[in-house]
Amino acid sequence: MRLDIPQDIPRRRDEPVPADARTPGRKLPDNPILHRLKSLEKRSTDGRRAQLPTERRRNEPTQDVPRERRRPVVSPDPRRPARTASNIVGLELRPEEKHLLREAGRFRVVRTADLRETLYNGKARPLENDLKYLRDKGLVETAPVNLRRDGRRRTIERVEVATLTKVGRSLLIKQGDLPPGQKVYAGLVKPREIEHDSQIYRAYRKEAERIEGNGGSNLRVKLDYEIKSQVQKAIYAERKADPKRDMAEIKQQIAERFELPFVDGKIQIPDARIDYDLPREASQDIDQGSRTGHEDIEVLTAAYHAGHLRSKAQAGFRNYASASDRATLTAKIEDDSHLMENILEL
Repeated sequence: MRLDIPQDIPRRRDEPVPADARTPGRKLPDNPILHRLKSLEKRSTDGRRAQLPTERRRNEPTQDVPRERRRPVVSPDPRRPARTASNIVGLELRPEEKHLLREAGRFRVVRTADLRETLYNGKARPLENDLKYLRDKGLVETAPVNLRRDGRRRTIERVEVATLTKVGRSLLIKQGDLPPGQKVYAGLVKPREIEHDSQIYRAYRKEAERIEGNGGSNLRVKLDYEIKSQVQKAIYAERKADPKRDMAEIKQQIAERFELPFVDGKIQIPDARIDYDLPREASQDIDQGSRTGHEDIEVLTAAYHAGHLRSKAQAGFRNYASASDRATLTAKIEDDSHLMENILEL
């Protein structure tokens, strides 16, 4: 059988190649100069667009990207409420944690054992979890403290105390859960007085129960830092107005103005003052506003000398002392044993 296989006729190199055998030929413009100008103009416009992508992107309306809303973290313990969002993005706090921040801020330093009894019904695990969360967020600092650094006791007691950080103090102020005029503090100021200062919160709790039991409400706390500052400013103003005036007379006037005791030529300043609203009486007019009262508390420790103890007793403060300190205090004022009748046990 014979097969006819078609074959291309070989061409010579100098023969022109037809246009349809190569790539499609470009159509030549009628006017090459105008075509070149249009091409340059188009390239210039594209260049300007390429140089302004950021500005254009900034002015162009952005597309609404759906965001997944934050959901409260489900508490592993069904008896504990979930954390709720705060003013800081991404931070959620439980009611107990907010209360913990308030107490640490109002009293500068508190013992975690007192927080456990007051806020957590004596349960240690929830308190530890909340303290860990607050520490991780940079709101609270805790530290172990050795008591009895004066070496008067044979055994050294160790407690853990909690204080606010500056971030925690700012958050507490932003939340606005504090009574008007209530100051809050961050960090330790006098490390050697931690043992004394950390007991003020315990004395406050005992006194607050008594005040609220008598109908008092809206309790505010002033620590001795704030009271001393107000007293010093008032004395300075009086001396500036009349430099020749007797200093004892000025102090007595300032003590009466701030309702503080004046004993042996000195203004006695308590560790803390509790201001509160008194219950409204039936005959009281609504337009008169609420009546207020205050109670001054002092925490006595074994470091107090006899003269200091007598001044505090004469000042009429509500004096508190721990059971371990009462024996030492009794020995110091053995000749004035009646003073111990006014010292309450923490």
